[in-house]
Amino acid sequence: MNVRRRLIPAAAAASLGLGALTACSSDSAASGNTDKFDVVASFYPMAFLAEQIGGDHANVTSLTEPGQEPHDLEISTKQRAQLEEADAALYLKGLQPAVDEAVGQTGIKTKIDAATLTHLEDHGTGGHTHEGEEAHSEESPSEEEEHGRDPHVWLDPVKYAEIAQGVGKAFEKADPDHAADYKKNTEALVTKLKGLDGDFENGLKNTKSKVFFTNHAAFGYLAERYGLTQEAISGIDPESEPSGARVRELQQEAKADGVTTVFYETLVSDKTAKTLARDANLKTDVLDPIEGITDTSRGDDYFQVMESNLKALQTALGAK
Repeated sequence: MNVRRRLIPAAAAASLGLGALTACSSDSAASGNTDKFDVVASFYPMAFLAEQIGGDHANVTSLTEPGQEPHDLEISTKQRAQLEEADAALYLKGLQPAVDEAVGQTGIKTKIDAATLTHLEDHGTGGHTHEGEEAHSEESPSEEEEHGRDPHVWLDPVKYAEIAQGVGKAFEKADPDHAADYKKNTEALVTKLKGLDGDFENGLKNTKSKVFFTNHAAFGYLAERYGLTQEAISGIDPESEPSGARVRELQQEAKADGVTTVFYETLVSDKTAKTLARDANLKTDVLDPIEGITDTSRGDDYFQVMESNLKALQTALGAK
């Protein structure tokens, strides 16, 4: 995913009082050469998996600071050294080009690309994901990879569970002394993700509308999993302004499909969403892509924020 997105400056992040990842250090000094299995994760969803699966045996650090927009991450010299010292790197190829490059250049023995552990799809730059609709492309695999498929797989609990299983197996192989614990932790996490999937399936089964508006086309997998339609205001760049034609199109669709709410996210401006909401007489609310956990997140970890997302969707879609 090569679309450039605006990074929150460090000073602004500090002023927002952004918290640290739960049980995850971002201090590069603590990243390697410890007596534990040292894992460097690219950003929060990968760090969360490493923490849950690694448990007491893993020392997990994240390349992306809390509150930092992950798509535009640039890797520092210190972070490159951090990668070299680690026992494993866990990342999602296609989301952060700088991470892809840094991991590719490092001599780290265990490189775990989450994108290879499940099937990624091309949901298109417009963010339109319709029930029963499959993405078709005549590009070669290398061209598709260059353009980038939708990397937001962690927002689908089923695909996230598939990734968790692959990460667990990689941990078992890389650190066989603790393989039994990694296996047990993975099974527990997958069971919990299956429960979350059930919550979404049951919670969104009977709704007045199946269409939701977002300013960031991050929810294609979630929409596809639960029979919904995601309409992104301006494609995959949440900072761009919608055209007049796009606003009129969405106004018409809102009336036709009973859309009540325009969703925005916490790490980027809500200006675009509020512009459409005002023009179309709609409400606004947060739908969190969970690219990082901060003090403004509606929950302290992945599961809590996903449950908050479910409640927001149920309200917006008129769950019965």
